[in-house]
Amino acid sequence: MVTIVLNGEKKEIESEVTLDQLLDLFSLPRQRVAVELNKNVIRRQDWSTTFIAESDRIEVVHFVGGG
Repeated sequence: MVTIVLNGEKKEIESEVTLDQLLDLFSLPRQRVAVELNKNVIRRQDWSTTFIAESDRIEVVHFVGGG
């Protein structure tokens, strides 16, 4: 188990989890979101190959349209 911070909250997850799997694990949407890992935006095409490590800070930002 590793401890991460997801959207400001400490979470315990299994080791060897990718960003892609993390979104599934916490039922987070995939459309119109940006994922930031340790203050770096991760491209969507890299989510499945980017692994989460102990103490990582992940922010999932939802884009909202409007006018």
